[in-house]
Amino acid sequence: MERPALEAPDAAPAAASNRGPALGPTDADASSTSLAPRALYEAVAERLRQQIFARELEPGSWIDEMKLCAQWGISRTPLREALKVLAAEGLVTMKVRRGAYVTEVSRDDVAQVYHLLALLESDAAAQVATQSCTAARATLRALHDRLEAEAGQRDAFFAANERFHLALLEAAGNRWAMQIVIDLRKVMKLNRHHSLFRQGRLVESLAEHRALMVAIERGEPEAARALMQQHFSRGLDAAAG
Repeated sequence: MERPALEAPDAAPAAASNRGPALGPTDADASSTSLAPRALYEAVAERLRQQIFARELEPGSWIDEMKLCAQWGISRTPLREALKVLAAEGLVTMKVRRGAYVTEVSRDDVAQVYHLLALLESDAAAQVATQSCTAARATLRALHDRLEAEAGQRDAFFAANERFHLALLEAAGNRWAMQIVIDLRKVMKLNRHHSLFRQGRLVESLAEHRALMVAIERGEPEAARALMQQHFSRGLDAAAG
């Protein structure tokens, strides 16, 4: 039986699946000027990232490097480079002489992440309510409508919710805030008690989004700021509960 291998990140569907074409690059290639080895470790990082988010690798679990290398048909070089990427994102913790572990998040970690998200995204909401063009608001309205439509499908709702929040940051135009939020949202996915899992929270979240959209479309920045802060405050209460 052929062992599954990885594909360059340009082919996103394969990177997210459990199979892919042969890798090609070797450790010898890694010392050359080719960009292929970099593409390889990025593909490995994305595969690991998706396994962590899907709980195929549980928080606190040890990452068996030898097993993954054999399973994916790769050397340890791209795997270790990928682990460094995930460690920088906060998804993996490197322990001296013990290897790599999927990061476990504490209640304090969750509270700190929500606090930072509330600061950054409430500021973005206020900026968008004040400065955004008609096209940006129309994009947010379309994403909100998609969120409403996906309310019955949990995974689809999560994806639509994240797209809305990132589109809001994009409309605000602060790329540094965007990058920080992207990394913080990766850490949020490590939380075993995701806020939207709590019974009734999804309905509450939708109501909060509706009020936020009204404030943005009416051009009410302070209302938008307060509503976004409230949105994260209630989300933290649900996640902590």
